[in-house]
Amino acid sequence: WVSVYILTHNICVGSASMVSTLSINTRVSPAPPQVRSTIQSLQSSLVQWRRHLHQRPELGFEETLTADFITQQLTQWGIEHQTGIAKTGIVATINGTRPGPVLAIRADMDALPIQELNQVPYRSLHDGKMHACGHDGHVTIALGTAHYLAQHRETFAGTVKIIFQPAEEGPGGAKPMIEAGVLSQPEVDAVIGLHIWNNLPLGTVGVRSGPLMAATEYFHCTLQGRGGHGALPHQTIDSIVVGAQVVNALQTIVARNISPIDSAVVTLGEFHAGTAVNVIADSARLSGTVRYFNPEYRDFLPERMEAIIAGVCQAHGASYQFDYHRLYPPVINDPTMAELVRSVASSVIETPAGVVPECQTMGGEDMAFFLQEKPGCYFFLGSANPDLNLAYPHHHPRFDFDETVLSTGVEIFVRCVERFCTSE
Repeated sequence: WVSVYILTHNICVGSASMVSTLSINTRVSPAPPQVRSTIQSLQSSLVQWRRHLHQRPELGFEETLTADFITQQLTQWGIEHQTGIAKTGIVATINGTRPGPVLAIRADMDALPIQELNQVPYRSLHDGKMHACGHDGHVTIALGTAHYLAQHRETFAGTVKIIFQPAEEGPGGAKPMIEAGVLSQPEVDAVIGLHIWNNLPLGTVGVRSGPLMAATEYFHCTLQGRGGHGALPHQTIDSIVVGAQVVNALQTIVARNISPIDSAVVTLGEFHAGTAVNVIADSARLSGTVRYFNPEYRDFLPERMEAIIAGVCQAHGASYQFDYHRLYPPVINDPTMAELVRSVASSVIETPAGVVPECQTMGGEDMAFFLQEKPGCYFFLGSANPDLNLAYPHHHPRFDFDETVLSTGVEIFVRCVERFCTSE
């Protein structure tokens, strides 16, 4: 037998500020999605499942209620599955009627530590936790795909594995699931995943080959000077002055060391120093994030940052400690798999305006680890509907999306399975 792996995913660590290259204000008038009647008939159930999950958000590696709900549904439908993978992850296996290639489709399960402000009947029941990135929708679409494929095994070859992944928002559940063997036994040929995306309007799909999302990395730097009286600066080494020069100098990396054809970000998000207006601070702490698409910058960026920090400190007689951490690599789509998804999306949304070819974000996503292991494609499913006030950005306390996108997501996944998983 051949396998299709379908993983459930959440978008990403550090992705609160994810911004698409297109604005949701871009007005398009796509035709109604071409969703088959058997999937359209699932829409009311999809909404029910999604709202059940939305009311019960759980943080990374704590998704026990979510996993229980998924398990209950899979058991009810007679779908073979494994639980407890990477703590709370689940892999469901659905055999087709003939041999064929192995495809993986991934979706995430976790929520965010955000207090929901939506006043809706299905608002979060867990104080301080919220599905503010659409992962409840990802789980729902994966469940809908499993339900359909289990009832229509004759429509595809091989095996479909649906992988429900924990902790995408951090610290990352993709890598431990891979280490647990979800891409083997049988060996996966390719992997696909989607992200519900409020940076694109309902009735659109964002798909491109090559880099889609950026590497997600962060750093902390402590600058050690010599404190003293604010009226006697000559007796001190002012850590705030040193820090200010470090902040300015780090901005030259993207401006002068990165090719203008590439894209990268060095953001200083924290600067802490000082305790009183007449005291020169002896130390300062800087923290921030680094994003890039080109893997060639993986080592260059932290090396260049430390060289600049060291140079500024040497000029002022200060010292430093620099800590650099890598979370997720860039999400890079395989051209062949991207073309498969693009073709499927075009058949579901039959208008040129419906498929957005150049949709990138500096947000990160641990789907990248799957794409490092196997050729694949990660894509965005437009879900914003400003007319219904459903256009707040991801990670916002009022985030919500148009639920009609759920059946569209199932249709796209099913068509990807049907096209990729053909008889050998």
